[in-house]
Amino acid sequence: MQVLITGANGFVGGALVSALSGAGHTVVPTVRGAPSLPNQVLVGEIGPATDWDRALVGCEAVVHLAARVHVMRDEASDPLAEFRRVNSEGTLKLAREAAKAGVKRFVFISTIKVNGEGRDEPYRETDVPAPEDAYAVSKWEAEQGLHRIAQETGLEVVILRPPLVYGPGVKANFLRLIQTVARGWPLPLGAIRNRRSVLYLGNFVDAIRRCVEHPAAAGQTFLLDDGQAVSTPDLIRAVARAVGRPARLLAVPVGLIEFVGALLGMRAAVARLAGSLYVDSSAIRSRLGWVPPFSMEAGLAATVADRI
Repeated sequence: MQVLITGANGFVGGALVSALSGAGHTVVPTVRGAPSLPNQVLVGEIGPATDWDRALVGCEAVVHLAARVHVMRDEASDPLAEFRRVNSEGTLKLAREAAKAGVKRFVFISTIKVNGEGRDEPYRETDVPAPEDAYAVSKWEAEQGLHRIAQETGLEVVILRPPLVYGPGVKANFLRLIQTVARGWPLPLGAIRNRRSVLYLGNFVDAIRRCVEHPAAAGQTFLLDDGQAVSTPDLIRAVARAVGRPARLLAVPVGLIEFVGALLGMRAAVARLAGSLYVDSSAIRSRLGWVPPFSMEAGLAATVADRI
């Protein structure tokens, strides 16, 4: 197929371009800024006025990766309005234009944060959505709008809600974790008992490809992960094995960590480290026959080899 990919020069987008091209598809990469890929189409800022006409010519499928992402310190005067402009209104403008251009399938990359945050039971597709922050709200609103467009036009919408994604090229908190463990610094997280899902980049792009190609994906929402939930200490131990260093974990009481985090204005960061967020990804496995091609250990080894 000819597949349009938004955000094609990003962390996930670059890997997806390679995966779909390698599978024999013709890829139309779109970017917002400076040229960086062959045959790319520059579309500028994504929003309710973006012109998609040239990019959509001949396309049979769209994978919409581009988004305004969650940041710890948002400087926008009205963050929710900005998230809605890009993630909700921009997504629905693209979907309407895609349906008008004869695109058959629209794969939307949402977020597990639509399900909620920090509960002790696994998240499933059947959960009542409970987005908490502006980013998750904007993604949930986009999902609802996409279902309406699908009903009106016949566009085959597929929604994927990934948890934290890691892999070669990862940045931000996961990269800092790798660097901290590699330097041998002790971490006061040994007493945490939680369960968290993560998703390796290679598994993510493989699942996206399956959702582009498989007839049974139409109209579905899927949660994704590597196939195992791990505690924060176990994840650190796995990273330590990948970098070839011992895991230096101190069993500091979780209550003390939370208290210090609150004093330092890091309550949300501590909640992510100490709380649970794991998914039941059995739906995509049973419906599409998808199995993650990489183990978490293999994914961490590839990530560390690229980042250290």
